Amino acid sequence: MDPSARAAPSTMITKFETKSNRVKGLSFHPSRPWILASLHIGIIQFWDYRMGTLLERFDEHEGPVRGVSFHLAQPLFVSGGDDYKVKVWNYKMRRCLFTLVGHLDFIRTVQFHNENPWILSASDDQTIRIWNWQARNCISVLTGHNHYVMCAQFHPKLDLAVSASLDQTVRVWDLAGLRTKSGPRSLEPQQSDLFGGSEATVKYVLEGHERGVNWASFHHTLPLIVSGADDRQIKLWRHNESRAWEVDKFHGHFNNVSCVLFHPRKDLFISNAEDKCIRVWDIQKRSCVHLFRREHDRFWILAAHPVFNLFAAGHDSGMIVFKLERERPGYTVYKDTLFYIKDRYIRTYEFSTSRDIPIVPIRRPASATGPPRSVSYNPAERAVIITWDEGGGTYELYHFPSDPSSRMEVECKRGAGLAAVFVARNRFAVLDASRTILIKSLDNAVRKRCVPPHPSTDFIFYAGTGCLFLRSEGKITLYDIQRKAAMKELTVPKVKYVYWSKDMSHVALLCKHSIVLCTRKLKQLGTVHETIRVKSGAWNDAGVFIYTTLNHIKYALPNGDSGIIRTLSVPVYITKTRGNVVYALDREGKNRVISIDSTEFAFKLALINRDYAEVRRIIESARLLGKSIVAYLQRKGFPEVALYFVKDPNTRFSLALECGNIEVALECAKTVESVDMWQQLAVEALRQGNHQVVEMSYQRTMSFAKLSFLYLITGNLVKLNKMLQISAMRNDTMGRFHNALYTGSAQDRVKVLYDAGQFQLAYAAAVAHGLTDDADAIRTALGPDNIPAGLDEFLVENGKLLLPPVPLMKLHESNWPLLTRSRGYFDGAGITDAASIGGVVIDDDDSDGAAGGWGSSSDADAPDGTDPAAAGNDGDDSAGSGWGSDSDLDIPVEELAAATAGAVSSVPGATGGPYVPPPPGQPVSAGWTTSTLAVDHVAAGSFESAMQLLVRQIAVGDFGPLLPAFRRVFLGSQAAVTAFSLSQPLAAPLVADWEHATPKTAQPLVAISMASLITSLQAAYSATTKGKFPAAVELFRGILAQLPLVKAATKAEEAEARQLLGICVQYITGLSMEILRKAAKGDLPRALALMAYFTHCKLETAHMRLALEMAMKGAYKAKNFGMAASFCQRLLALSPKPKVAQKATQVHQVCSKNPTNAVDVDYQEFNPFVMCCATYTPIYAGSPSATCGYCAAAYKPDLAGSICTVCLIGKVGAQGAGLVLRAGR
Repeated sequence: MDPSARAAPSTMITKFETKSNRVKGLSFHPSRPWILASLHIGIIQFWDYRMGTLLERFDEHEGPVRGVSFHLAQPLFVSGGDDYKVKVWNYKMRRCLFTLVGHLDFIRTVQFHNENPWILSASDDQTIRIWNWQARNCISVLTGHNHYVMCAQFHPKLDLAVSASLDQTVRVWDLAGLRTKSGPRSLEPQQSDLFGGSEATVKYVLEGHERGVNWASFHHTLPLIVSGADDRQIKLWRHNESRAWEVDKFHGHFNNVSCVLFHPRKDLFISNAEDKCIRVWDIQKRSCVHLFRREHDRFWILAAHPVFNLFAAGHDSGMIVFKLERERPGYTVYKDTLFYIKDRYIRTYEFSTSRDIPIVPIRRPASATGPPRSVSYNPAERAVIITWDEGGGTYELYHFPSDPSSRMEVECKRGAGLAAVFVARNRFAVLDASRTILIKSLDNAVRKRCVPPHPSTDFIFYAGTGCLFLRSEGKITLYDIQRKAAMKELTVPKVKYVYWSKDMSHVALLCKHSIVLCTRKLKQLGTVHETIRVKSGAWNDAGVFIYTTLNHIKYALPNGDSGIIRTLSVPVYITKTRGNVVYALDREGKNRVISIDSTEFAFKLALINRDYAEVRRIIESARLLGKSIVAYLQRKGFPEVALYFVKDPNTRFSLALECGNIEVALECAKTVESVDMWQQLAVEALRQGNHQVVEMSYQRTMSFAKLSFLYLITGNLVKLNKMLQISAMRNDTMGRFHNALYTGSAQDRVKVLYDAGQFQLAYAAAVAHGLTDDADAIRTALGPDNIPAGLDEFLVENGKLLLPPVPLMKLHESNWPLLTRSRGYFDGAGITDAASIGGVVIDDDDSDGAAGGWGSSSDADAPDGTDPAAAGNDGDDSAGSGWGSDSDLDIPVEELAAATAGAVSSVPGATGGPYVPPPPGQPVSAGWTTSTLAVDHVAAGSFESAMQLLVRQIAVGDFGPLLPAFRRVFLGSQAAVTAFSLSQPLAAPLVADWEHATPKTAQPLVAISMASLITSLQAAYSATTKGKFPAAVELFRGILAQLPLVKAATKAEEAEARQLLGICVQYITGLSMEILRKAAKGDLPRALALMAYFTHCKLETAHMRLALEMAMKGAYKAKNFGMAASFCQRLLALSPKPKVAQKATQVHQVCSKNPTNAVDVDYQEFNPFVMCCATYTPIYAGSPSATCGYCAAAYKPDLAGSICTVCLIGKVGAQGAGLVLRAGR
């Protein structure tokens, strides 16, 4: 036949692509998103094509692996290679289970049988073997071909096998006898006939190809066989029980056809060839419908997924996983009705009644094989525009009939355009191939032309009446058609779909791996990033965006928070959400109703909206408890909400401290009675000025020194004297002395020194303080000879009275005053049965009795040998550990009342209540912490949020190198102004462009700029030129440590910063290798390899000349003339100085005569590689690697999780969102 071999090249829908050596075998897993790729270098790669990750690699074969196949149900796969071996592997155990030996030449293909425990293998030894993999032996040898057998496959359902050979024939084998002989699950070893047994016989021999046949495949359901050969032809065969014959032949390929197979679900077959093309053929039309071409790679193998619309092709430099057409059904939603395309009809589905009816038949374009690109509905005119991608873009305009049940054909208006949407009641917009927006009326006539602001505009979306979203390279533009002007632009990745909320106040922009939530005016609210493709979405009535990925239904809140609602078995496309129900279309065009649990995102939305009544209702009615919810509340600044429903005292204590709720923290501390807990409570209470709780905490932890100092600073002299008595009871000499100092009692100090055996110090203290009686007693006890001469006169003349300052205001009666605030909805939650003392909750029982060494003042009179704790405990309070009752102070009630009245009246303007200062205002720097730039957070002093941003953006693993830059930015953006003497200076933020900035638009003045980094780069270049490599490495690393805190003003400056990052990485890698080479004395192969690797770093031309000159000399001295000649050629290509060029020319002439290498070096010049920056060994193309999340330096996969040795900042193997240096990105 005369094929349509001149079909225009189509755009391949690529889902996954790898770069490696030549791929000779492929196999899809039947249920998981996995694919096996066998390479010509003897490696089998095990990929997750959905996530794009290499899961495992197997390399036990010796030589190329040409065939590989997954088992349908077991965790097994089989491979065959040029080592004549068939290997069966268990991918869960990650090892080879056993090897089947019998073939005498290369093995071309292997395959598992769908039902029986058989493996089919084809070999260049002109035989086909069937193996029982359970019995691990060969059960049949099929002979008959007289040349290499290139392919052999089982029939999917019948007891047949087909084989293709270079003897120009295709043979069909009958295996019914083999099934009868072996049984369905026979494990008994079977004796095989060397020359083939009667149980497997040739049924047909198909002859017709003029040269060797490379591939043959069965149709899944029809009695058809397709074959491809070196005669560049594809032949279609039909067979029945008695004979087989040729149906047709297809021309179109311009070189040997490598592989051909049927589409699993459509009347198509696919072929690839060494002419670098993949062709898709229509069996009914006998024509080529798609052509996919690569520029430099020949195709060798094809594989089809048994369930999904996925195919894979192996070529010279890797493989691709692709789809022939889009599977997303075309649909749009208006109010309660879904309009969608199915079976050549526009159909409607009513969500409330589940009524599904066809409305209008459609005539899709002749070249259209898949669903439409988009559907736009006009409710005023009951019209629909359908856009197709085929033919460079076409659209069709249909008007619905007045009677939907008539199903009559209606007039269709067609036109060419990349996209078409309604923009008004009687107008629609079309983006034509020349990137011009045409405004047309419903009679398809052009009424207006608009030129988009960006020439790269390639799609348009509806953005409200009279407005459009224009998609261009890297951005989306809000465009007003009437004014012909852009109203707003937003930088986003390529937008695929746009979803509006019900009231058109919010919009979701769906990209390939992200979702951007915006307002109607394109003000960005939040961004959600996904690792796999985002498929569809819809807004619910509460303002939550519900979306789907390949295997999940998820939600996104307006602030950018997201989470998983439920998993999916197959991809679906959401059409509408209502309450706890999601309506969706699957890839077959069937409507599905899916139940979801909306509790989690309803709870988070109520928190965002500060609807605490709804939060409380959800908490009380739903089982929402969990560590993840508590962590979320803490992370979002709602610890008081978590405190409301958390019952665990340890967790409640942490939450109470975080939100500053001393009452709840005190209650939890009493329940748990943990020393660590009391210590933490003391710190927080001291921070708030609640010294009464601090006092209790110090009592519970027996922190005597801290208690004494607390009483000193609060002016509580009564309890300070009691501390002196307690320290005496505890025989704590230092405690006694400190308390004696605090109280100002010189007599007690003398007594402490005397009791401690410091008689001379005691005498000096007594004389200095005028305690004559005590001094005489000590002099008598010591004797005159032990007193230095003239000591008395010296002390009298120079002695100073050591007394503590007298407290001007005694604060022990009340806590430090705090700013008043409104009581929160959740404040005081769970606190009952407590009395309030000075604003702090303390149990009434704590004031009765004492224990643990904390008795009343009468304890000082306890007889020797009596336990002080027991002396003070009257048994009334077995659990108490506070001070005694207030009665032991003996303060008259009248004096207490007068003192209290005086204290109140001494406050100017007091009216009986405490003074409440006004709440402080917000500093300018408070707004900087909402920025997406880490440098703004650092300038505001919020180091923690800056660190969190950098972890998300560049996967920082060690902040040590960044600390100097943090300090420099913070100090450079702050000014300290002295207010008045003895006061703290006032901090004032330094604002860039202060003459025009407002408090809302003010941006910090950043001390690190690109100009300063360029200066550092010049210094690093100079150090490199002078050979000061360690100093140069430090300079380059210093640049890397400052680069995350640079603020780029323009896109060009941002690009310059990223270029600077790459320069630093290349120089650090190269110079580190050179430093290591100089240290590797005695290891000549390693030294030569490091010199060679150094020349592959991307250096400046002057430095590259020096590196090549050094490598040339090193290789020549080691008599590696082949390497030296290569270095000479590269050096001469860089136009070195005449003297160097003359030397290089001479070396090249000498080495070219004998291009051998005396030393074996691990260096393959023409095999692309990157350097592992930890081991400094090459990672060749196709080998797995891990990269630094910040500087993208390459490493071996086993180094994942370590800190990058180049920048000393990023974590190897971690992926961040990307370095953000410019506002708005």
